[in-house]
Amino acid sequence: MYTYNITQWLAFFIIYCFLGWVWESAYVSVRKRKWVNRGFMHGPLLPIYGSGAVIVLLAALPVRKSVIAVYFAGMIAATLLEYVTGAVMEALFKVRYWDYSNQRFNLNGHICLTSSLGWGLFSVAMVYWLHKPFERVVLAIPEAVLSPIVHVIMMLAAADFALSFKAAIELRDVLIKLEQVKEEIRLHQKRIEVYEAFLAEEAKQKLQKHEEEFDRVKKELAFVREELEKLKTDRVRRWENVKSDQLRLLRAHPSAISKKYKSAFEEVKNRLDLKNRIENKLEKIDLKGKFDRSDDE
Repeated sequence: MYTYNITQWLAFFIIYCFLGWVWESAYVSVRKRKWVNRGFMHGPLLPIYGSGAVIVLLAALPVRKSVIAVYFAGMIAATLLEYVTGAVMEALFKVRYWDYSNQRFNLNGHICLTSSLGWGLFSVAMVYWLHKPFERVVLAIPEAVLSPIVHVIMMLAAADFALSFKAAIELRDVLIKLEQVKEEIRLHQKRIEVYEAFLAEEAKQKLQKHEEEFDRVKKELAFVREELEKLKTDRVRRWENVKSDQLRLLRAHPSAISKKYKSAFEEVKNRLDLKNRIENKLEKIDLKGKFDRSDDE
């Protein structure tokens, strides 16, 4: 019963590719709440399902007398196919078209325990129920009719696969270029960060140097101010040491000058003039007071 010719195997492959596409598209469309054309190809065929079905049949039909043997034979065969196909597609296209990384007990995200157990159940259902009606239909079609149909569909599928393969390669190239650009940006960003750190350190050193210079200038300025205060104090003391007899000489000679000590001499004269003005005002105030007192008497 499980001995088929090449045309019949291709017919089963096409049937299960189509059923897989119907199942995947319906399931995802319901979840997304919009139509989603699932699969690697443009047309209504999912090669992974067709390949999986053929592999399961090849592995499980010879042991169909034992349900347990069918379960484990189909599970192992389908799991190996899924892993190899996923790994090869990712290596070629740099994209995972399915990923079990979020599932427990997964292997590199290509297969997982839940999926493998599901393949085993699918193998049992396929061998004992699903495959029988399709087997009867395919075997009932004459080879002269079946062969042209199968070959036309396979040629269309091959053309579709070639276009999809080309698109996947182009997508891979785009991803590689984007990753290269991203890496270049990351390297430039790293260089900028290093340069910013260098500039920040240099600015910090310069700021520290300027702060030290500023502190030094502040100390020098404080010292200069202190000396200036000392000079002012000494200046006042020296002015206070100017005797009245010495002032008399200046009063007696108002046109006197000192070329060598011009600034100091002018200051003494200015101070003397200020003192004279103050004394004159005091005298006027005192005279006015006396005048006012004499009027009262």
